[in-house]
Amino acid sequence: MSNKRIFLSLSQQSGFEQEYVQKALDTNWITSGGPNVDDFESSLENYFADKSFVTALNSGTSAIHLALILLGIKENDEVICQSMTFSASANPILYQGATPIFVDSEEDTWNICPEFLEIAIQDRIKKGKKPKAIITVHLYGNPYKVDEIHAIADRYDIPIIEDSAEALGSSYKGKKCGTFGTFGVLSFNGNKIITTSSGGALLTNSKKVKEKAIFYATQSKDNAIHYQHSEIGYNYRMSNICAGVGLGQIKILDQNVKSKREIHKFYKDIFSNIDGVEIFEVVNEDHFSNYWLSTILIETNIQKNKDDLRLALEEANIESRPLWKPMHLQPVFEKYPYYGNKVAEKLFEKGLCLPSGSNITEKDKNRIKEVIVDFFKLKN
Repeated sequence: MSNKRIFLSLSQQSGFEQEYVQKALDTNWITSGGPNVDDFESSLENYFADKSFVTALNSGTSAIHLALILLGIKENDEVICQSMTFSASANPILYQGATPIFVDSEEDTWNICPEFLEIAIQDRIKKGKKPKAIITVHLYGNPYKVDEIHAIADRYDIPIIEDSAEALGSSYKGKKCGTFGTFGVLSFNGNKIITTSSGGALLTNSKKVKEKAIFYATQSKDNAIHYQHSEIGYNYRMSNICAGVGLGQIKILDQNVKSKREIHKFYKDIFSNIDGVEIFEVVNEDHFSNYWLSTILIETNIQKNKDDLRLALEEANIESRPLWKPMHLQPVFEKYPYYGNKVAEKLFEKGLCLPSGSNITEKDKNRIKEVIVDFFKLKN
């Protein structure tokens, strides 16, 4: 393979990261917490506005775990979780010894299905176990049906943990994703819209709750001259070095969103005239997506399937991947309750994620297009 590899989703440097990282090194702030962390949190709070308070952490998974802790989720409690997601959405439920209850997707947004969400809640209540929280996901940056889902949650008085790990820069009816739930969760992993190399954040609308989150994230140290601990704590705080990377990255957030949306349009143009292939996009103008990953469905009744296309791309040293395998099909989760009609299973069967990094060049696009055109035998 003489061509360089085109990866699924890699971050790109803004050129400003080194300034903040060097500042941390020059001032010897090379630990968790510190001035860069404080400034990064302030930058995110300014971005989200809406009385948002942000706690910078070492991962989005840590943020979900802290949200569950702050909601008082304990052993044998039940937590509803969207099945079509990455395992980090569901793993923290088991950290707490709680039981995940998985709910299917709906076909138009691929996100948690309002109908089966309410069926699940009603059935769990009948069984004597009202769910203590709902973990929703904006899949691949595409907002879920916020009004419908939150109306159901409000009707049964169940708090929502809004997993926006893939949705920084997305919005619903003009309001930014991450600000709808009791808690919002962000990820700054290396494949996300911006990165801190590793890291995440927890959003809340309460300064007091933010302070409690920081307390838990820094080993729950009591206010004493000596080290004293009255509650279990965690080593979840973001490092000052990572926050320096984040301060450089946030300067190009809007630019990256624009680039991701341009890549989505690139694929939309290619697939617009290919029968049996559907590109995933928002259902209407209320939903604004960052299109973190551009994804397609290839119908199983045509001669070539998504695995054939994946292998053709791989042959050209271009990375693509199947959609997330639903959680209720995963060996570690398959014993837990699931409510749905196999929509997520069908999406997994047909779906493929295409290269969507904001650093993809025009030359890269031409290589990708050449493979797709040849694969479907199109006239270029």
